[in-house]
Amino acid sequence: MSTAKPKVLIVDDEPDILELIEYNLKREGYQVKTASNGEEGVTEAKAFLPDLIVLDIMMPVMDGIEACRIMRSMPQFKNTFMVFLTARNEEFSEIAGFNVGADDYIAKPIKPRALVSRINAILRRTGQAEELPDDKLEIGDLIIDREAFLVYKQGKKIVLAKKEFELLYLLASKPGKVFNRDVILENVWEDSEGTNRTIDVHIRKLREKLGDQYVSTVKGVGYKFEVGA
Repeated sequence: MSTAKPKVLIVDDEPDILELIEYNLKREGYQVKTASNGEEGVTEAKAFLPDLIVLDIMMPVMDGIEACRIMRSMPQFKNTFMVFLTARNEEFSEIAGFNVGADDYIAKPIKPRALVSRINAILRRTGQAEELPDDKLEIGDLIIDREAFLVYKQGKKIVLAKKEFELLYLLASKPGKVFNRDVILENVWEDSEGTNRTIDVHIRKLREKLGDQYVSTVKGVGYKFEVGA
């Protein structure tokens, strides 16, 4: 069986949703591309040839239903999994999606952990998600090993608590990008006990263990990862 990472295309006109799904799928080892409307999604799909496509229904230029219908008419997407994102209680959207060849649907608002679990389950139908490679980020003098939940600084092992590690991994996934508190809470704490104060405490602990030079505070906005900050 091929060891290539499964490929997922996400098509949605909301940048925050694209970023949220992209981050969580990449963290699980998937190759990910994004598009902001159905027409762009069809074009990207033809170039990327994904194993699974996540489609929002309501989008400008071309909606998800039409995009799915067009792709299902193409031989290269006959066996591609199509998953729709729908607002809650939109039964008509679910029916329309299945009528044009959807394999499943996921209700908004999106819960990252549930979304990843659903996509894993769908891809297991063909064995494509049996073994996803574990990610390692290598940035400057740090190696961030997601499989072991360990960080190595200049070769020295540093043990972090689970939430400390997840916070670091989020920030380090896009060096220089400012993550606001809402995005951090959504990705790291989801629907659990996280608060702004919780974030501040975990940032302080990361600085104590790694040094002050990696995580910068952007006053009134949030935090960013920056080598030599």
